[in-house]
Amino acid sequence: MAPALSRGLANTSLASLPPSSSSFLLKNSNKVLSLRSAFLPQNGLRRGLSCGGLKWKLEKRDNRISIRCEAGVAEKEAGETSGEQFEYQAEVSRLLDLIVHSLYSHKEVFLRELVSNASDALDKLRFLSVTEPALLGDAGDLEIRIKPDPDNGTITITDTGIGMTKEELIDCLGTIAQSGTSKFLKALKENQDLGADNSLIGQFGVGFYSAFLVAEKVVVSTKSPRSEKQYVWEAVADSSSYVIKEETDPEKLLRRGTQITLYLREDDKYEFSEPTRIQSLVKNYSQFVSFPIYTWQEKSRTIEVEEEEPPKEGEEEKPDEEKKKKKTTKTEKYWDWELANETKPIWMRSPKEVEKEDYQEFYKKAFNEFLDPLAYTHFTTEGEVEFRSVLYIPGMGPLNNEDVVNPKTKNIRLYVKRVFISDDFDGELFPRYLSFVKGVVDSDDLPLNVSREILQESRVVRIMRKRLVRKTFDMIQELSESEDKEDYKKFWENFGRFLKLGCIEDSGNHKRITPLLRFYTSKSEEELMSLDNYVENMGEKQNAIYYLATDSLKSAKSAPFLEKLVQKDIEVLYLIEPIDEVAIQNLQTYKEKKFVDISKEDLELGDEDEVKERETKQEYNLLCDWIKQQLGDKVAKVQVSKRLSSSPCVLVSGKFGWSANMERLMKAQALGDTSSLEFMRGRRILEINPDHPIVKDLNAACKNAPDSGDAKRAVDLLYDTALISSGFTPDSPAELGNKIYEMMAMALGGRWGRLEEEGEEATESSEDSSTESSAAEPAVAEAEVVEPSEVRTESDPWND
Repeated sequence: MAPALSRGLANTSLASLPPSSSSFLLKNSNKVLSLRSAFLPQNGLRRGLSCGGLKWKLEKRDNRISIRCEAGVAEKEAGETSGEQFEYQAEVSRLLDLIVHSLYSHKEVFLRELVSNASDALDKLRFLSVTEPALLGDAGDLEIRIKPDPDNGTITITDTGIGMTKEELIDCLGTIAQSGTSKFLKALKENQDLGADNSLIGQFGVGFYSAFLVAEKVVVSTKSPRSEKQYVWEAVADSSSYVIKEETDPEKLLRRGTQITLYLREDDKYEFSEPTRIQSLVKNYSQFVSFPIYTWQEKSRTIEVEEEEPPKEGEEEKPDEEKKKKKTTKTEKYWDWELANETKPIWMRSPKEVEKEDYQEFYKKAFNEFLDPLAYTHFTTEGEVEFRSVLYIPGMGPLNNEDVVNPKTKNIRLYVKRVFISDDFDGELFPRYLSFVKGVVDSDDLPLNVSREILQESRVVRIMRKRLVRKTFDMIQELSESEDKEDYKKFWENFGRFLKLGCIEDSGNHKRITPLLRFYTSKSEEELMSLDNYVENMGEKQNAIYYLATDSLKSAKSAPFLEKLVQKDIEVLYLIEPIDEVAIQNLQTYKEKKFVDISKEDLELGDEDEVKERETKQEYNLLCDWIKQQLGDKVAKVQVSKRLSSSPCVLVSGKFGWSANMERLMKAQALGDTSSLEFMRGRRILEINPDHPIVKDLNAACKNAPDSGDAKRAVDLLYDTALISSGFTPDSPAELGNKIYEMMAMALGGRWGRLEEEGEEATESSEDSSTESSAAEPAVAEAEVVEPSEVRTESDPWND
């Protein structure tokens, strides 16, 4: 009960008790507690009350006893027993194996990590030399050199950076997951006078050990300007120890910096000791490192040499002094250093300093393109997330249709402090419908995993994605508003499908996507029109944006659904690409105007004469019921149409079912579900034109001869014809063909005198048959049999 008491009294600091009562009440704003005498101590309330870890002080006021809370928390009992402390132990060789082979997906990243370490060493030296110029000395320029040796199977990476002392070797290379760079940054931040340089790359302290991905032995020779001695660190893969010794060989002494030699494994020796392979890796991962990177490459040059002319035939050899010499050119191969990172990171410069030609040249080099980009944007974002970026719209769309739906296009190259991280993203930085955009993104704030290969999902990434998408739309909007309309026309031809896909997949950016859409219309069949222009051209009484989805522009122009709208000068969008209808259905509205499909039921044009409609409907009610009776379940109902002017009838879809165009597309799906076709097809409604002669004749037929076979056949043919003209596919094309042939025979029978000619031919044939029958026997008797060998022709070459 003590804990219950303590909880009940926790909010009660003062309570009044009657002095002569064995039970008393404690009141607060929420509860009334009754404390019986069983809770009171034996000696009463003279010395106070301690219960449930709470201490209460007794006071007497105006013949009443008051209890005041002195402490609300019980004092901890002193003298807790402290256990024995242990430190975690690890099998170093196994831990190193896990770090090397579990963090990295590709072996080739070892070069990126080692070059990044070398860049950090050069950055440290440059920073420290500001206050200590003596550190630079006369050791040469700040640079990195990489020399592969295919014969010995080694790679040597040399930098002229800060180097390491013996203690730093033990501290940095001998301690796994301890980053010298991060310690350096921490020291800078603590020293406010020096400030902090955030351009250093390393942070986890495991990048160096990626060398064991390809090397069975690693040797590090380093010379610090703060030490007179040069030390060598040596370790073997799968070992738990390393060796440090002083360098004594004069030929191997360094003036300053670090030299790392990798003795490659047998499996990796042929791939990573090739100079061309090393060159391509440097260009891919470390092309924009701020220090020059030289690689040892084989080159060729043309030289002139003098050669003796060989003696002609029959001539005696002349002495050496008299021999003639001629000059010839030869191609000579040699080895020399070649700069691998000559392309400068254009995004690090101010946009005001960069010319248009520089952006185009960078685009072609970085993405191996031959066409100039249609548009580009260069920006820097600051605040919660800081990054720099240059984005491009390519001059040509993807040739492969798979690239349209594949978000992994490798078009966005992610850099962290100018070091390439990855171009393999699955929608983290750009949505799928903007996967055609190419560019580079460089940030210091990206949350990466330890291997720096995988972009981790976080709020920073979501903010970055949002800003990249917004900048991309701004770039496309500027292109659409430019004076040169051909640029946006070219953009739409190449990438219009992508934006329509965005209408389906990204509802949050509908306001940005919709103004960029372009369509052909009934008033603009040659030039694409924007929705803004469509809305501007709308009449005062038009309250909706009308569209028609078909398979081609030609079929859209001749569709019967358009007749009344064209007559009333109402513009209609033509949706002729397969994705168009789905995209428009996802938009639903634009500038408070609904999108309306004119091939579906309940089409309202806004200026109907209700009295005339009612009279026409009453006049043709009997015909509609009669046609529905003839067609049965083929149609849901038959009604008088508001959209026809020249066609006799049209077949429209239900409001909530598939249109004829959508039904055609779904049937064409290779992996479509046939069971859903009947469910989603929706109902079909036959609309008739009361002003058409065929409909008027059928109206008379249903009143005067409702059982006429010709009238019933005409209704069937009318339905099948409406099926095709409305964009549907007939269930039995052959049966439809037979009906058409039958009607053609009825219409054309005897029109051009064919029956009279057939009668004369029949009379002549009967007379000829009687004459031939009387002369048949003598003709057979006089017949002569000629042998094949006796047959001769006038031009027979064998008749000579």
